[in-house]
This record gives sequence, C-alpha cells and structure tokens, in this order.
Amino acid sequence: MSLSLDPGALAAIADLELVSRRIVDGTISGLHRSPFHGYSAEFSQYRHYRPGDDLKYVDWKLFARTDRLYTKQYRETTNLVCQVALDVSASMDYRATSGGVSKFEYARLLTSALAHLISRQGDAIGLVTYADVLRQYLPSRGGQAHLRSLLLALKRAGPGGKTDAAAALGRAIDLFKRRGLLIVVSDLYDERPDVERALMRASHIGHDVIVFHVLTRDEVELPFRDDIEVEDPESGQVVVSNGRAAATPYREAISAFLERWRTRSSTYGIDYVRLFTDQPLDAGLRAYLRRRVAGAVA
Repeated sequence: MSLSLDPGALAAIADLELVSRRIVDGTISGLHRSPFHGYSAEFSQYRHYRPGDDLKYVDWKLFARTDRLYTKQYRETTNLVCQVALDVSASMDYRATSGGVSKFEYARLLTSALAHLISRQGDAIGLVTYADVLRQYLPSRGGQAHLRSLLLALKRAGPGGKTDAAAALGRAIDLFKRRGLLIVVSDLYDERPDVERALMRASHIGHDVIVFHVLTRDEVELPFRDDIEVEDPESGQVVVSNGRAAATPYREAISAFLERWRTRSSTYGIDYVRLFTDQPLDAGLRAYLRRRVAGAVA
C-alpha cells in the first residue's frame, strides 16, 4: 500500500516505528552520504614504515622533506552521541484552523524520524522532553531495542504546562558525557536570555546544535479577518481583537521574532531549520540534510 508522506497521513498511523521508517526512506533517497554519522579516525602519531604497511597511510609530503618513509597511525573515535530535546509545552498543542496535525504531533513525527535515521546509521540517540520541568530523559544509546523504547516514550508523551526551556536545555547539555549533537524541536516561544545562553554554551563547548522551529501557517500569516478571541494556552490570558486590524502589526512582530531566531542561531554557529505543519516531513527534512551534507563537503 502506498502512503503519502504528508503529516496528516503519517499521524494516522499508530506505529511510530513504521512512521519513522517511511519518513526516513523518503528522506534519504538521493542522499549519498550520512549527514550525522560521527565515526571517524583521528591522527595519533607517526612511525617508521615497515614492509607490508598499507601505502595509503604513508605521509608522502614528509617523505619529500626528509627522504624517509613514515606512516600515519590513527586512533578510532566512537560514534556520534545525539540528544533530542522536544518541547511538549501547551503551546505545542495548537493546530491550524485549516486542520491537519498540531505542532506537537508534527514535532513528534519529526523526532521519531530523526531518531530512526541516527539509530539506523549506528549512532547513539537519546531523548529529553520538557515543558516547565524536564518530563522525560532517555540516555543516548544505540540499537533497535533502545530505539523502540524511545519511540514508545514519544508515543506516550503529550503536550501541557508552561515552558521553561532554559532549565531543560541546560540539563540536556549537562547530561552529555562528551561532545555530540544536540537537536532542539520547539516552537521557540520561550525567548528569555537564559535560553539563548544555554544554546550559546552548547555551541561554545563543542556540541553541534540544530534547532528545528516548528510552526503553523496561522501563526505567521494570521489569516483571520473578523473579531477573534485568542487564549494563551500556557498563561490562560485572553486577548480580543479584530483580525483585519491586527494583521499588519502582528505580522511585523512575528517577522521580527523569526529574524531574531535566525540571527542568534547564525551568530552561535547553530543550524536553524523552520518547518511548517502542512509541509511534507520527508521533503522538509531532505532539503535540510542536503544543505548540511553540501556544507560538510564545502
């Protein structure tokens, strides 16, 4: 049976493992190298060439200078360690008026796809879910059994509560045993300075950081024209306004909000990826991974 990879169709499948496989199979088509894989060999030392040594490890530049043959020895490094920090606060429960999936459902599908992709290439994947407090923590591990545990944790997760991203991200960073990949999946409405400092710290101590900014079209375009009543799902504050009158100042404010996140991410060397809930997951993820691979080659 053929299934579309649009979020609505994927969300209708209860099995997150099946969903993540389908997204990844659609995503990696056409990608010729892994965008995340952390396995490598680091140079350790030289030693004198011995008959039978592989010639590809001979340092020919050193031979040209010294007229002596030396081979390079390498220390193999362990695989990539990745931690996904998923925002499960109440604001993530919003879905566009046109229907489809909520931000949380989209973010959960995205997280499951990333987990499947990273686990599939033999790397270690972990999960942190957060709102006002750290809700769940699964340490980074490899293997299919661990992946299933992570997908089960995602299936059981649900949105609710206020957001305290700084504390959760700080804890996620502290849980790393060595340098790795931190992936944040959120609507990013917590803009307090402590959040920026946490991301800056992660980047400065050597972690590779990716931020997936998940939004609905409603939040950016404000398509309403009549009188509207808007309730903040985290504070309960209610605002009554006219959609037509509010459109221009609102769009200016949201545009500034998006630009702040793009700018701060660029400043700290963080990959910033904006995704909308009506966007096919495999297409959005594939476009980003291709950019990442191209950047690694350049």
